[in-house]
Amino acid sequence: MSASSTSGSESSESGGKSPRRRRRRLGVLAGAFVVETIPLLLNGYGIGGNVVVQCTKGHRFTTIWLPGASVKSLRLGPRRFQYCPVGRHWSLVRLVKKSDLSARQLRAARERKDVRIP
Repeated sequence: MSASSTSGSESSESGGKSPRRRRRRLGVLAGAFVVETIPLLLNGYGIGGNVVVQCTKGHRFTTIWLPGASVKSLRLGPRRFQYCPVGRHWSLVRLVKKSDLSARQLRAARERKDVRIP
């Protein structure tokens, strides 16, 4: 009898709450995406695709920055901890507005790229 009651409670838990849990998880993921994306857009930063970033030592390079996704870096709010290919070290990096760079600085940053995965 305990086996049938155990399997019955498992099916009712997974069947009854599964759609609700999925919606909740989807809502949390969407909220995290919005929380990260909106401030970036409002402050004039480029998002998605290749963007210029600067490490704590001042090295600039391009990386793929996708809100809500990162494989090669650890997301820490508006910054990420990732490898700097210019100085060959691990560092916190932050987005840099293209409008804050001269044409020469932008060109130099675009010539220095990190690993081409998000």
